[in-house]
Amino acid sequence: MAVKTSVFSHVLSPSTRRYRISRLVTVLAGLWVIGSVLWSPMSHYAEALAGVAYTDPAIYQEKSGYSLDGINKVYMGREIAQVMGHQGAGWLERSGRASSEQPRRLVEALNLSPTDVVADIGAGTGYMSFRMTPLLPEGKVLAVDLQPEMVEILNYFKEERQIDNLEAVLGAEQSPNLPDKSVDLVLMVDAYHEFAFPNEMMTGIVKALKPGGRVVLAEYRAENPLVMIKPLHKMTQKQVRKEMLNVGLVWQETKNLLPQQHLMFFEAA
Repeated sequence: MAVKTSVFSHVLSPSTRRYRISRLVTVLAGLWVIGSVLWSPMSHYAEALAGVAYTDPAIYQEKSGYSLDGINKVYMGREIAQVMGHQGAGWLERSGRASSEQPRRLVEALNLSPTDVVADIGAGTGYMSFRMTPLLPEGKVLAVDLQPEMVEILNYFKEERQIDNLEAVLGAEQSPNLPDKSVDLVLMVDAYHEFAFPNEMMTGIVKALKPGGRVVLAEYRAENPLVMIKPLHKMTQKQVRKEMLNVGLVWQETKNLLPQQHLMFFEAA
């Protein structure tokens, strides 16, 4: 009696079947790797927003449970990130930052006037502040940070570099500690997402603007999963515009000239 064989045995030889199965496994493995890269940042972001308790929808909400690099506090649907402490000052001055963030292009895009008074909020070590002072011979930079240790570093660099048109300012969690109508431009580079009280801080910043003053934010692009920054330390352009509008700042333009960051310009309504 002839042995009954399957249809596939007539079509594919054992070696061909093994080859195709091997190819299929390879393709699936590749898809898994790509999916892991793309999904990981988004899954962390989803975890960060899980368990939000809307206790005060008008301003802030408390997030219950474990928080990945956040402070368990949500503002307009976004969990606020932890502040990078003064212990990370060396990271702000890292040698590769000039190529990865291109601060020269950022400063050029601000179109500063020689008489401008610029507030660098979350100035840290003054990485951006000291790049603006040469362009402000009749103006100055107010380098604001809420950590006394960072203010000490700012003053040290100011004396070492003999800079006359920079003033280090100790800010607070709810206020930049700037006089009303005192600045032409406010710059925040990778800082806004760490404000513990963004509503109060931005209200103070708006009050500090002179008529026609501008607010500029640089934030790592949350829309791009290939920007390898912790999820809570990135922001979408949509989210930034929503939060700025909440305090009366109207979006003017976004300059897409930086490798990894949005550079967004706003003015008071």
